[in-house]
Amino acid sequence: MEENSQNYIKEKGKGKLGHGGHLYKDFLIKLKLIDPIEEYRKQGVRIGDNTTILGCQLDKTHPHLIVIGSNCTLTRCTLLTHDASTKRSLGKSKIGIISIGDNCFIGWGSIILPGVTIGNNCIVGAGAVVAKDIPNDSIVVGNPCRIIKKTSKYLDYQKELMKKSVCFDYDYSKMTNAEKNDQKKQLKRNRIGFDR
Repeated sequence: MEENSQNYIKEKGKGKLGHGGHLYKDFLIKLKLIDPIEEYRKQGVRIGDNTTILGCQLDKTHPHLIVIGSNCTLTRCTLLTHDASTKRSLGKSKIGIISIGDNCFIGWGSIILPGVTIGNNCIVGAGAVVAKDIPNDSIVVGNPCRIIKKTSKYLDYQKELMKKSVCFDYDYSKMTNAEKNDQKKQLKRNRIGFDR
């Protein structure tokens, strides 16, 4: 069925299968053969220094409308600068700038919608859907997202928790089997710990 649909689209010239080579570039990024930050910058995304983007989907139709600050981490999130729900009825898609401030963490599976500004020092929890602006120093979760705490208070709490918890000095990407077993054993006893 899917193959027939794709053949129909190709034959009739309706619709698009991907966006001119972006699927191939995404594949090369996954293989770590292309630096994602540099590739996004070439597409027009403005990205500050010391920012990490891990497996995210940044809007391919209007990447020049995305601004990401310095010292940010984005993990498998989606940034949409367009909303095509109006295209068929009105003949135009709604578009908007996405601006993410400095020192932000955007969690796994979260979706940032067009026209959203996220302030400095914010945390967007995994799976959150962000449809409205988020002020500085905020943590948001949920769909639609809501502010649950100030980032500064959360980090103060985590610092105190770290003092009472087991802390691992292993580089998690280079752990030996013995270190992994030790970590599991200690976390079974303590439930929560911290690593590098």
